[in-house]
Amino acid sequence: MIETRIQSERAVLIGLVYPGQDESQAREYLAELSFLTETAGAEPVNIFLQKLAIPDARTFVGSGKIGEIAAFVSENNISVAIFDDELSPAQLRNIEDALGCRVLDRTNLILDIFSRRARTSHARTQVELAQYQYLLPRLTRMWTHLERQQGGIGLRGPGETELETDRRIIRDRIALLKTQLKKIDMQMATQRKNRGKMVRVALVGYTNVGKSTIMNRLSKSDVFAENKLFATLDTTVRKVVIGNLPFLLSDTVGFIRKLPHDLVESFKSTLDEVRESDLLIHIVDISHPGFEDQITVVNDTLKELGSADKPMIIVFNKIDSFKYTSKDADDLTPVKKENYSLDDLKKTWMASDKHHKTVFISAKTRENLDEFQRLLYDGVKEIHIKRYPFNDFLFLD
Repeated sequence: MIETRIQSERAVLIGLVYPGQDESQAREYLAELSFLTETAGAEPVNIFLQKLAIPDARTFVGSGKIGEIAAFVSENNISVAIFDDELSPAQLRNIEDALGCRVLDRTNLILDIFSRRARTSHARTQVELAQYQYLLPRLTRMWTHLERQQGGIGLRGPGETELETDRRIIRDRIALLKTQLKKIDMQMATQRKNRGKMVRVALVGYTNVGKSTIMNRLSKSDVFAENKLFATLDTTVRKVVIGNLPFLLSDTVGFIRKLPHDLVESFKSTLDEVRESDLLIHIVDISHPGFEDQITVVNDTLKELGSADKPMIIVFNKIDSFKYTSKDADDLTPVKKENYSLDDLKKTWMASDKHHKTVFISAKTRENLDEFQRLLYDGVKEIHIKRYPFNDFLFLD
């Protein structure tokens, strides 16, 4: 593994405002990119936005904007420019020539964070495969940087101490990693079968919404939880008992907007915990200004996994952090989502979803945790009765 030091790196963030998109939403996306950048250890110094119908084929943004960014990079000791979309190999090369600093796209940044977060051999193998698949079409450009052996986000190699100088070697490595993951998939599938017939519940949600904290509350365990993106990569499974009813609860990797496809493929065995679950607990950060977009991202990912039709409880978490920004608004203030109080939100579709039960909680302060546990108990009980209709199991009422 190539050692890196990135604490002192200064970064600029670049994104586009597409037709039909509100600029505030684009800025919200760059705020997430900023959080990703901080998670990777660099300091976001400035952001640049441009309205374009489609990305420029050469430099992603227009020639005037790339010149403006280049001037800022030169005058402010910027070491890396990070784009909120995936860049083609040609775009990467052209932008680096124009800016005179390293250039990362969103995919490369997320891969770097995953490589930092991977703690087990399984997770490291999954990330390494995704890194090589990203690296292969960009091999010529990446060689130049890797030869420098310098620190920085996006420069962490997939684990080799000597440079790969042949595409065939990279392809052979990819094939080997795929073979290793197939063996791991089989082992994990066997482990899942050996867990018996207990009802299986999976926590799903956008990254950093509090899944691991909720896991700790329900299972009384000590799963690693941190206020950073992708704090959890490896699936954790715990036996939980509510009342007298036991079930298995799994905490899975968080989803995110534009999650790289190679990572989804590489983490197949991890995401099988979602596919094979009986009940989903969709955790939502109600305090996040873009929580509705995050719900859409999670639902779309569940569709991609073929798990969108599973029974689900929607848990709106972090009500202790919810901010009502317009307490002093008068009657003429336009009613917008940001003007809603928590009570207002509870009266919308979220509290009366016909397809899913919903609950508002704070895992941090334990507010409404009993109500959530009751909903979870009822959901598991319903599945258990359907699976074992003649079982004389004594349920609590």
